[in-house]
Amino acid sequence: MFWFSYYILFYFYTAGHLTRQKEKNMNRKLRLPAFVFLLTFSLLAIVQIKLDRPMILAERFFEGAGWIEIVFISLYGAIVAYKMQDPANVPQWRKVTWTIFSVIFFSQLIVGLSGFEKFLMSGKLHLPIPMMILGGPVYRGQLSVMTILFLSTVILTGPAWCSHLCYFGAFDNIASSGKTSRDVLKYKTAIKSTILIIVIGMALILRWINVPLLIATYIAAAFGLMGIGIMILISRKRKKMFHCVMYCPVGTIVNITKSVNPFRMYIDTSCTLCMLCTKYCKYDALDTADIKNGKPSITCTLCGDCLAGCHHNSIKYKFLALEPAKARFLYLLLTISLHASCIALARI
Repeated sequence: MFWFSYYILFYFYTAGHLTRQKEKNMNRKLRLPAFVFLLTFSLLAIVQIKLDRPMILAERFFEGAGWIEIVFISLYGAIVAYKMQDPANVPQWRKVTWTIFSVIFFSQLIVGLSGFEKFLMSGKLHLPIPMMILGGPVYRGQLSVMTILFLSTVILTGPAWCSHLCYFGAFDNIASSGKTSRDVLKYKTAIKSTILIIVIGMALILRWINVPLLIATYIAAAFGLMGIGIMILISRKRKKMFHCVMYCPVGTIVNITKSVNPFRMYIDTSCTLCMLCTKYCKYDALDTADIKNGKPSITCTLCGDCLAGCHHNSIKYKFLALEPAKARFLYLLLTISLHASCIALARI
């Protein structure tokens, strides 16, 4: 009888302990989604309240509908955060959400240019290729809305533009789908720097000799079409984002300026050099030399895909003095909230 009573008490104690542990784990899993929902809602609420011209797309059609859209977008951000807090889910979910971002961007742009101007922001239109974020202002001699938005994302989240927010890069990500090869992209620095200098130089020359806007637009369009060709012919074959890593001048600007943001990624001493992480890095930021050096190369965008391939938890986020887990929590919070907020805004 004594032993029977003992087993009963032990069962209820264990069941209660497991229940409390499950509740604790669930609360931990819901923490990031809750913060993303609140931050996304707060950012969009400020936009909704403060700006005279409605920036929330739904508000342009029905008064008050912007608030409904804000709630749905905030819920979307919370769902993404819930899924992406597990490193194993990041590669697939980042691909899905980034594709959604680009599809929404180009859909609204096409509909807006078709005559439904409510889908467009006020201001000057530009070709929807990243190069124009750099080349356009140099050619016109003045900053654009997209340039300011781009620089703001670099300050807030470092290189997240190149892994979550660039409307063009998502297609390079799709083109390079599959397990990445371990082949290193040679002469990265030289090629990237040369293309950046050529783009800036061409924009200055076109401005100095007063080339008409239409001709300058054709030249920019040719640059964009060449980029699409690179995605189809090279990125798809090499299984690496050749366009974003080697060709895109805005990507090079991100690589140079991302250090203004405190987020970093490093590889600790628990690394066994198994090299599995290299199969997940489409930005060619992890080769043997990088791993032995204890950090990804300059082309790293902090996307986090590599964590899915690291079975020793050796690759970690860093933000000032925060613990790695808290640094990753903060990075996901800011990046996902910014991603969701940008989806809600009317396009240029």
